Amino acid sequence: MTSKRQPLHEWTVDPDTAIALQKSLAPRVVRHDEIGDVEHIAGVDIGFEEGGETTRAVVVIMRWPSLEIVERVLHRKPTQMPYIPGLLSFRELPAALEAFEQLSVMPDLLMVDGMGIAHPRRLGIAAHLGLWLDLPAIGVGKSRLCGQHDEVPDSRGHWVALTHRNETIGGVLRTRERVKPLYISTGHRVSLETSIDWVMQCLTRYKLPEPTRQADRIASRRTAETRRPEESAAPEQNTLSF
Repeated sequence: MTSKRQPLHEWTVDPDTAIALQKSLAPRVVRHDEIGDVEHIAGVDIGFEEGGETTRAVVVIMRWPSLEIVERVLHRKPTQMPYIPGLLSFRELPAALEAFEQLSVMPDLLMVDGMGIAHPRRLGIAAHLGLWLDLPAIGVGKSRLCGQHDEVPDSRGHWVALTHRNETIGGVLRTRERVKPLYISTGHRVSLETSIDWVMQCLTRYKLPEPTRQADRIASRRTAETRRPEESAAPEQNTLSF
């Protein structure tokens, strides 16, 4: 279930074209709050199988504020682009968008394992996906792609600015004491401060916020692949919903 918006571009492009697209799309990312009532949050993560030959995209839909899982989709697709630093969204998003097409519930907010505007050209995977779907999106990165920051205080909830070329592009957030921080950034239609607030509200006892933690478990193959008992129909060849 995706909106019938006009596609922003083709996905099968050469690296120079992809870079040009990033530069042209980045100014269209909305960095302030344009987010309405939130009833469902999506956690999004992408992994790979068969030495990178197959992309494994996961979308987990959770009801807010209970964080109850209401839908999960795993979609496999042949990988169409090699690994090129800075262009991961072109490698990963085609499978993620096909996973979104299979949802019966569309989310009001996206939490994506990866960067939003905390990217050299300000268009990481969370920003690219948020812009494509025109949905509020937050980038939740486990490691730094670019930028500098001061030391983060060790207390839970403290954060410092992540800067690049004299611009604040994200926040480095301590979600658990004595655990490495996360790199949070605006994806689309959510400010940095609001993004950090949402991440904190979605924390349980783990480092990652629950939407991306659940998606990460599946994308990284750390959970069983079983369909819900009520889903008796066989899945499509490269798709698993459960």
